[in-house]
Amino acid sequence: MHPPRQLSLPAAPAPWQRTAAGANLLGPAGQLGVTIFEEMTTLAARTGAINLGQGFPDEDGPAEIKAAAMAAIESGANQYAPGKGLPELREAVAAHQARFYGLTPDPQTEVIVTTGATEAIAAALLAFVGPGDEVLTFEPFYDSYGAVIGLAGATHTTAPLLAPDFFPDMAALEAAFTDRTRVVLLNNPHNPTGAVFPRQVLQRVVELAEKFDCLIITDEVYEHLTFGASHLPVATLPGAAERTITISSAGKTFSFTGWKIGWLTGPEQLVAAVRTVKQFLTYSSGTPFQAAIATGLALPDEFFQGISATLQKKRDILSDGLRAAGFDVFTPQGTYFVNVDTAPLGIADAVDLARRLPALVGVAAIPVPVFCHPEGAARTRSLLRFAFCKKVEVLEEAAARLATLAGKL
Repeated sequence: MHPPRQLSLPAAPAPWQRTAAGANLLGPAGQLGVTIFEEMTTLAARTGAINLGQGFPDEDGPAEIKAAAMAAIESGANQYAPGKGLPELREAVAAHQARFYGLTPDPQTEVIVTTGATEAIAAALLAFVGPGDEVLTFEPFYDSYGAVIGLAGATHTTAPLLAPDFFPDMAALEAAFTDRTRVVLLNNPHNPTGAVFPRQVLQRVVELAEKFDCLIITDEVYEHLTFGASHLPVATLPGAAERTITISSAGKTFSFTGWKIGWLTGPEQLVAAVRTVKQFLTYSSGTPFQAAIATGLALPDEFFQGISATLQKKRDILSDGLRAAGFDVFTPQGTYFVNVDTAPLGIADAVDLARRLPALVGVAAIPVPVFCHPEGAARTRSLLRFAFCKKVEVLEEAAARLATLAGKL
């Protein structure tokens, strides 16, 4: 019988440790924490609070898309889809890009289907970056970006987005590029701030990417959820197409976040590199859901216009309640989220307030500092993010509860 093997910790951080550190989940003593989403969801469940933390709808999307999924299941579309996705969905994605933006990706070689946008982002970063490379994002940033950058062993650099409009400081953006910048990972419309970046900001990113010879990966999952501002894909800008990978998904547009159907488009050689990595992550996923989303992408323009108009009304309901509560409200131009400053209530620590809010008034939110590195966390220390992708009656009740906050602090 062999004696127990003694395991020694590696001198360098293990991949899981780099991942946790990148997502702000690794404590100073190396202990592993939980995501802020899990923490706030647990608090909401414990207190019976309305959960306006995590960004998922509480209503299903269009009935015809659900019917298409059920029909696909009944017809036997329940085995592996091709690794790059069902042909009908790849063709639907290409048609969508042409219809809305004038882009013409080849569905055979320049489109792949992924397990949500999250896998597309992971596969793209793992395909192109490693130790010694830098990946530049805006800050605050969606937490999965930091996690995958850490997993890849690359260095995560940031350029700050500044209230009230959360556009970048252009001098800081330019200074953030270096000779080691391999990828600019750009989220537009932007989570968590709700900013929709104008042409001049996006064009400057392209110019800097050309200057430093780096790739652009764009996360555009909120492309159809904008309010009075038009979404402009980076790939449509001069000089961008040959170096840009565009990512989107069905979850946010169609309110089927649990189906995890995403896609990625770009130049053939870049898409082939990502597909090489992607096929060893999930290989393929969601065969009947892929067929259904092809149906969704072909819905008439009125559908896409209607979802943004409906969501804008929900934004305004919650924003009015937040103003009544005494917060300084930053009105978003897109996404599911509205950010507020807690400082007018005399509160400087949004993380502490987020942990108290469910018990105080029965509403859960997410503190913005968790989406930042330490310097950015200090800059956004008093900011909270609320999701408004909920039923109107839920938002009205949340607004009423929030209006009582000042008297309970």
